[in-house]
Amino acid sequence: MKENNSLPTQQVTEQKIKRRTFLAFTVFTIAGISSLGLWKAFRALPKTAKGLAAPTRRILAFNEKVNAQLFSNQHLAPTYPPEAAARAPRVNGRAGLPKTFEPLTWQLQVNVPGNPQMLSVSLRDIQRLPKTDLIFDFKCIEGWNQIVHYGGVKFSDFLQAYQLGTQSGKAIDPDRPGDWYPYVGLETPDGGYYVGLDMASVLHPQTLLCYEMNGTTLALKHGAPLRLIIPTKYGVKSLKRIGSLTFSLVQPRDYWYERGYVYDASL
Repeated sequence: MKENNSLPTQQVTEQKIKRRTFLAFTVFTIAGISSLGLWKAFRALPKTAKGLAAPTRRILAFNEKVNAQLFSNQHLAPTYPPEAAARAPRVNGRAGLPKTFEPLTWQLQVNVPGNPQMLSVSLRDIQRLPKTDLIFDFKCIEGWNQIVHYGGVKFSDFLQAYQLGTQSGKAIDPDRPGDWYPYVGLETPDGGYYVGLDMASVLHPQTLLCYEMNGTTLALKHGAPLRLIIPTKYGVKSLKRIGSLTFSLVQPRDYWYERGYVYDASL
């Protein structure tokens, strides 16, 4: 009697397994088809000039506005002792760094709106300004990070020394943001790489014009003779080998923004 009763129970169990397997397969198939349909519908949405779906670009723009409201010079990136810095810092990107370059002939070209004469500043001129060392965790948008030791001049000190960055032509006053040019554009000497920055980030006390790494002269592969370091943003904004600097009332062009990335790139 026990053996006769066990057979129907086993058959019922097998039927349940088959039914549940079929149901799971059906749900999985429907979900897959639906996901593919949603993805195709998303891809078919109207694109902006930068290649992104308009809703995505609007979300990114909203995030940038929120970040701008929360940004403060009091918010500093963590710093570290010199011994924590990498001895062989990783190279992040080579765009705008051709092999044929003569650093001895380099000068920073500064374009001031309304002034037809370009200001040329040598590396020695920049090195005469107060030096600042910064050891922080450099973050790449590719997903890696590394503690690096940089040395150079605060961007804000450079602007103060040459009375740049204001529409009045006077020295920058932190209490008069209405007089600032809202944006700064930086390009490599060959124009192959370029970034746009908001002036508030430029004036951050940890934003540097760097000419040293680990206490020695910056290597060509790391952006010699002068590069930008801006810890409040991902490394894509820390342009290497600065060739020109331009002040602007509108957002300057930006290499990775033109390729679909967020303009602000803030951390």
